[in-house]
Amino acid sequence: MTLILPPYQSKLQGWPGLIEAYRSYLPVTEETPVVTLQEGNTPLIPVPAIANQVGRQVEVFVKYDGLNPTGSFKDRGMTLAISKAKEAGAKAVICASTGNTSASAAAYARRGGMRAFVIIPDGYVALGKLAQALLYGAEVLAIKGNFDQALEIVRDVADKYPVTLVNSVNPYRLEGQKTGAFEVVDTLGDAPDWLCIPVGNAGNITAYWMGFCQYHKTGKCDRLPKMMGFQAAGAAPIVQGYPVANPETVASAIRIGNPASWEKAVAAQEASQGNFTPVTDEEILEAYRLLASSEGIFCEPASAASVAGLLKVKDQVPTGARIVCVLTGHGLKDPDVAIKHSHNNQFCQGIEPTIEAVAKIMGF
Repeated sequence: MTLILPPYQSKLQGWPGLIEAYRSYLPVTEETPVVTLQEGNTPLIPVPAIANQVGRQVEVFVKYDGLNPTGSFKDRGMTLAISKAKEAGAKAVICASTGNTSASAAAYARRGGMRAFVIIPDGYVALGKLAQALLYGAEVLAIKGNFDQALEIVRDVADKYPVTLVNSVNPYRLEGQKTGAFEVVDTLGDAPDWLCIPVGNAGNITAYWMGFCQYHKTGKCDRLPKMMGFQAAGAAPIVQGYPVANPETVASAIRIGNPASWEKAVAAQEASQGNFTPVTDEEILEAYRLLASSEGIFCEPASAASVAGLLKVKDQVPTGARIVCVLTGHGLKDPDVAIKHSHNNQFCQGIEPTIEAVAKIMGF
């Protein structure tokens, strides 16, 4: 008996992915081979418990980009970077990463039929992210150094060898990431008053500002938000005004001492009349736990920097403001931190397997 398979249906109903959804705003042509995992269209979720802590009759939403295909906002830029690399005939791509970029680059490169090389700081990448890169088939090189050293290496490699760099210094990355701003406006009907965002390599704050400005120019929104960037206190080069040689923070995704998009990020902050503020690891972890226990939203620690920052500067928030906090990655990216810092005293072990024993623990 011969098994006859139905023909592949290339035009599915529903969300088509970022490139098709926002094609007119992106640097693509009919000749661009679109490499997509249907990224984007992530939810904008109201967070009333956070709003109550801020007070002042504000509305607070989180843009939960941890629900992208590889679990982080990096997919927004990677679909475009990989598509353009494939259009140019690239056979391999390379990136430096604290974790999320490596996972995204590996997934999209393999989807597009290319090799993926990722260079990571040995011992400083969350296991959830490393597991992704390995399973996607990336060739992972762990160096005895930090992210900034890894980025310097991959930039040199891409200059000297036939491999395409897909870190955020690749302009197509930021072009894809700006669609986060488009989605915020499309959902709210206008730009928010404040956009709170974690800052590591500083590409995302730059990209969001690009998106808001482009939508404003074409009449899609009536105003522009203040761009409020938040860095981990142990990795806050923009706040301090100089590179940090040995950045340290529990928020591994923003453990970066010399951001590649530093100047562009400062330009966005200044043009929007926003600010950069440091948040401590304790403040990040408190917001991380609050989002999960009060809102049911599990993000990675770096993502929680946006909410931690909002709570830190809540006295500066205008009455009645509408605020969006960007959550850049899913909590399962870094399960070790979740277990270590959950502060949950309700984990009971060694219980006898009887209804009586279970009911007694439950208080019945």
